[in-house]
Amino acid sequence: MSMLQHHCGNFLHRPLTRREMLGRCATGFGAVALSGLLGDKAFGGVLKGAMDPATTPWAVRPPHYPAKARNIIFLYMDGGVSQVDSFDPKPRLTKEHGQPFKMKMEPTQFNNNGSTLGSPWQFKNYGQCGMPVSDLFPHIGQCADDLALVRSMTSEFSEHTNANYFLHTGLGLSGRPSMGAWVGYGLGSENQNLPGFVVLNGGLIPPGGLENFGNGFLPSAFQGSLFRAGAHSVANINPTEANPGLQQNKLALMRKLDQERMERNGKLDQLESAISNYELAFRMQSAVPDLMDLKGESDATKKLYGLDADYKFTRTFGTQCLVARRLVERGVRFIELTCPAVNGNDRWDQHGNLKVGHETNARAVDQPIAGLLKDLKSRGLLERTLVVWAGEFGRTPFAQGADGRDHNPFGYSVWLAGGGVKGGTIYGATDEYGYKAVQDKCTIHDLHATMLHLLGIDHKKLTVRFSGRDMRLTDVHGELIQPILA
Repeated sequence: MSMLQHHCGNFLHRPLTRREMLGRCATGFGAVALSGLLGDKAFGGVLKGAMDPATTPWAVRPPHYPAKARNIIFLYMDGGVSQVDSFDPKPRLTKEHGQPFKMKMEPTQFNNNGSTLGSPWQFKNYGQCGMPVSDLFPHIGQCADDLALVRSMTSEFSEHTNANYFLHTGLGLSGRPSMGAWVGYGLGSENQNLPGFVVLNGGLIPPGGLENFGNGFLPSAFQGSLFRAGAHSVANINPTEANPGLQQNKLALMRKLDQERMERNGKLDQLESAISNYELAFRMQSAVPDLMDLKGESDATKKLYGLDADYKFTRTFGTQCLVARRLVERGVRFIELTCPAVNGNDRWDQHGNLKVGHETNARAVDQPIAGLLKDLKSRGLLERTLVVWAGEFGRTPFAQGADGRDHNPFGYSVWLAGGGVKGGTIYGATDEYGYKAVQDKCTIHDLHATMLHLLGIDHKKLTVRFSGRDMRLTDVHGELIQPILA
């Protein structure tokens, strides 16, 4: 039997057309563009036959109303930081440490529930607002007057993958657009030489994988672009051809052929996005090296971010935070930072060895985050940049085993800063054990609605018709968290 023959023996596979091949391979075109099409720097010129910047997917679009923020930096705390060990002190936990837990326990991820577990860290009041912050985050504590702390956040999922999809896309299943993709679709980007949605990868891709940063049913151009904060930030970005004209002619020919194909067969998102991506990749050859070159930053600035720290993971995350500020300066719309892969830790996911795990993770991110907030503020950028710090859920106030905490979606802490929020604010509350939200309960949909609002977007109007109905980031939910708005 021929290798081309179907197993039933009745027909041969029809060869793929070029159009079908593009449709199946669209999500890989960013990498294809960088690895196969790029050869030389774009010396500030316009690519021959290139798309008009005003009509590209990331062209700037007006908001629904005047915006307080122009950019978002999302500090993603992968794995779930313990709220009762960071921003939500509970004296009753300390008082009843080691005793049987006195509230009804909901089913947990592993159902290896132990006794009440008091926090190993002390809390101090910071700033004029007197916000309590644990000894895990002394540097962030110094920025308390800029933080709007929400202690009553909830999630609908207690498992990492579903909770990550929910946090990033507003649905606990794969396939929906990430919030960065939605923001880009709604507003575009102020820099056409860099992606409008950048993910700075510190070493950890969250459970659920790259779909957390995907475009879903939005045009493919809006998916997140993964960068590493360092010398080799994007694979194959360096030019390989000696003559700039060779690459420009090659790309111009490809565009002409693709345009002829679209004229014959109609517009196809995958093909248009591919064109946009390889033209963007061409421009990135000069933009990315400039972005990642930190030589122009002062020693004081580098020290502020912890780039001189003894702990290498502080240096890693500090570089990410500094690059995030540089991306904001260049007009990139949405920047997400993932955590560094700290040796011996499974993210912030301390099912055991809570003290060592949380301390080493906090040591990596505390100084860089505070440095980012202080640097943005000193440069006048914080007032137009919304910084969001959040994980997918919190952790239980009772032990898992002897010295860990299990997943807790019923009440945990996130904070926002800059970009139109009211600094020095504490909103919402959990019960005496820090287990469940009992006052001013908030949902991920509320967080998304508030983020969009600060960008000048009405979350109920940012919709796309798909699968027979209008889709949006907040689905049919979401209310603004009004008390934290300035």
